[in-house]
Amino acid sequence: MRLLHFLFGACLGGALLADQARAEAPAGFLETLRRQAPVVSTVPDNGDQNPYAIVVAPVSAGAIEKDDVLVSNFNNARNLQGTGSTIVRYTPSAKSLSTFAVIPANLPNCPGGVGLGTAMTMLKSGWVIVGSAPSTDGTTATRGAGCLIVLDARGNVAKTIAGEHIDMPWGNMAVIDDGTDATLFVSNAGFGIGAPGDEAAVVNKATILRIRLRIAPGKPPEVTGQTVVGDGFGAQADAGAFLIGPTGLALGAGGTLYVSDAIGNRITAIDRATTRNDSAGQGTEVTKNGLFRRPLAMALVTTGAGNGHLLVANGLNGQVVEVDPVSGRQIYARWIDANKAQLPPGSGDLFGIAMTPAGDGFYYVMDELNMLGLAK
Repeated sequence: MRLLHFLFGACLGGALLADQARAEAPAGFLETLRRQAPVVSTVPDNGDQNPYAIVVAPVSAGAIEKDDVLVSNFNNARNLQGTGSTIVRYTPSAKSLSTFAVIPANLPNCPGGVGLGTAMTMLKSGWVIVGSAPSTDGTTATRGAGCLIVLDARGNVAKTIAGEHIDMPWGNMAVIDDGTDATLFVSNAGFGIGAPGDEAAVVNKATILRIRLRIAPGKPPEVTGQTVVGDGFGAQADAGAFLIGPTGLALGAGGTLYVSDAIGNRITAIDRATTRNDSAGQGTEVTKNGLFRRPLAMALVTTGAGNGHLLVANGLNGQVVEVDPVSGRQIYARWIDANKAQLPPGSGDLFGIAMTPAGDGFYYVMDELNMLGLAK
């Protein structure tokens, strides 16, 4: 009898401990973070400001060390939007910042010039590709269609990619890369966009473009195909933000591409984005409103708690929102930038976001301070 009591008690105790463990397990990734803090200024010698895109280097090549963090600047030293021409490089091992690239402002074959936005990636072959959404006076009144700029691993311009499907490449890229072939997804928010005085009019012409690349040894990537896989997204000129349009792109399971629709204050999903030969329009709505305050750049959690979840930076406050894209549930919002100098706190401060190499945290930019931050 005593043995039965002991076994029953052991089983009950084990069940209680298991229940307690389940109750205390984090619902997602953001709950596992201990702190966030600025890491380094993103202002290079020429004074460029307004950090946008963040890319963590997947390989060592040229001037870049594996796990370096590349950050693009959208504004010049006069703080005019759409005129930034630099990419800076933060090296975590040395805790140092250097200038990776200074791109000529009047770049041939890049309509309108250079203003480096949130569209950027580094391929395993060492090539860096960054989007230009340019202006000459800091407003969309003088905007150009822009292009994608291909740089070698030492920051030299190798070529540009432009054409009828590219108009102000705006959102952070989602990428598939096996070294010799790569697929890029980039949003284009410039179609039909006018001057800031036209802010009241939302233009539902923004697209999601898939670009196939072939990379031969020692040669810049060559475009082998372009397909518009999403269209009809809202975009508009904005005096404060320059442009509002679809910004975050993240590839999930089964080739599903998630898009942050800033105008619609929602996330949508484009199915078969990697293989489809037509447009899915705006895709299927995943989740809307709730904790979102103009969702911008996105990152996909690939390890630990929240594996498969999306981290979404808010544009109108300093929070990052975690989303389960399968259920559509908005799990949690965490203050990453609670600067009360803005109203609401952190409004207009967050843009790019990128996971750390170990997947245990993420880099972000604090736009108002021109700083790169790390949450871990």
